[in-house]
Amino acid sequence: MTTRNFLVLIPQASSLAPRIDALFWVMIGLCSLVAVGVFVVIVFYCIRYRRGSAASREGWHNQSLGLELTWTLVPCALFIGVFVWSLFLFVEARTPPPDAQTLYVVAKQWMWTIQHPGGQREINTLHVPVNTPVRLSMTSQDAIHSFYVPAFRVKQDVLPGRYTQLWFTATRLGRFPLFCAEYCGLDHSRMGGAVVVMRADDYSRWLAGAGARDTLAEQGAALFRGRGCSGCHGDGAVVHAPSLLGLYGGSVQLADGGRAIADDRYLRDCILLPRTQRVAGYPPIMPSFAGQLTEEELIALIAYIKSLAAAPGAGAGQ
Repeated sequence: MTTRNFLVLIPQASSLAPRIDALFWVMIGLCSLVAVGVFVVIVFYCIRYRRGSAASREGWHNQSLGLELTWTLVPCALFIGVFVWSLFLFVEARTPPPDAQTLYVVAKQWMWTIQHPGGQREINTLHVPVNTPVRLSMTSQDAIHSFYVPAFRVKQDVLPGRYTQLWFTATRLGRFPLFCAEYCGLDHSRMGGAVVVMRADDYSRWLAGAGARDTLAEQGAALFRGRGCSGCHGDGAVVHAPSLLGLYGGSVQLADGGRAIADDRYLRDCILLPRTQRVAGYPPIMPSFAGQLTEEELIALIAYIKSLAAAPGAGAGQ
């Protein structure tokens, strides 16, 4: 980490970092300007009208509508402008590009585990290519954690039982510290790591040499068969169960009359809490897998179901 950048001595290593820093310093400047202005007026009146001064204290009154409107509306307009700026920046920071590469993060006391779509796994280190949008789909195995990379100006709470996300485009090569920014227990201060930003060809070589035998979807397919899911949702199943072909991303009609989007959260709930969002037209016979699957296994199963959506010609359970 370089200390040449004066702004809090942290490099700007992502596409969002310069704009977030610009907003931060504009807010600091505006607040400082208002604070200094108020302080100067207070000091002026304290000195001019101090006890014993010759300043007139008669009940003179002068009203200037233009002056009052100026000191009221101008600061108001400036701060509303900053609010609108921050709102657009917030939306951009929370909306990953459609072509973002998705990686999966599971937080545990006290480490980060990362899974790549190709099956590569890492602990406390995240390798990413430079100038490529990366989306992180994150969940926690135990307590609340927070994924924080100061050089990227990104931070997101990681919650048990839910999927949260953040995205970034790394713009500088190097190794950047990763922290947990939410107190999570005894060794919270030791729950750290690094994000390693590599050139695209170096990243491809790293993926090839990471030792993954099966992709994440292939690992999910093995779990799908091993856990008996194919007996109900596979081709030729005798049990009346919903088809998984083309399911991901679609709209599902529920037994209570509502509808749900088949995203990661929905699929997770269907696996762990199958009776909470029962599909219309199907009996509530699916068993719960709560406590039987790790977070990594859930991610692999969902990756497999996604692959069925991407390849509708394939059969469930193949």
